[in-house]
Amino acid sequence: KPIAKVFQNNSDMNEEEFLTQLVTIIVLFCASGTGIYGSLTAGMTGDNSILISKSILDFFTAAIFACNLGYVVSIISIPQFLIFFVLFLCAGLIFPMTSPDMIADFKACGGFLMLATGFRMVKLKNFPIADMIPAMIIVMPLSYIWVTYIMALV
Repeated sequence: KPIAKVFQNNSDMNEEEFLTQLVTIIVLFCASGTGIYGSLTAGMTGDNSILISKSILDFFTAAIFACNLGYVVSIISIPQFLIFFVLFLCAGLIFPMTSPDMIADFKACGGFLMLATGFRMVKLKNFPIADMIPAMIIVMPLSYIWVTYIMALV
C-alpha cells in the first residue's frame, strides 16, 4: 500500500484491483522459481544464462504491466534486485546442501506458483499467490526429509 500511495492510480481501475495486480507482478518478478534458481546457479557456477533469459522475459512483461499500472512497475526492480543479490551471495552456502531431487522439486514448486500467477493474471481463478510464497522456502527441506527418511522406509 505505501508504494501504491506514492504512485497514484491514474488508470480507470479501482484501488482493490490495482493492489491485486501489483501483488501479482511483485510475486511474478520477485518470487519466481526461475529467478531464484537462476540466482543460485549464477552464484555457484557462474552460469548467468538463466538470469539473462529471465531478464529478457521480465522486460517485456513489465512493459505490458506498465501500460495498466504505470511507473509503479519500475519500483519492483528494487526488491527484485535485493532478493536475487542476497541469493547470489548465499549460493555458495545453499547450493552444496542440495541434491538433484531437491532442485527438481524446487523447480516444480516454482512452476505451480507461476501457473497460479497466470490464472490470477487472466482472472480465471484468484489464487492467493502471496500466501504461496513460503512454499518456495519449505519445499527443499521437505524434499530432503521425504527422500531421506520416508522413502527409506518404503
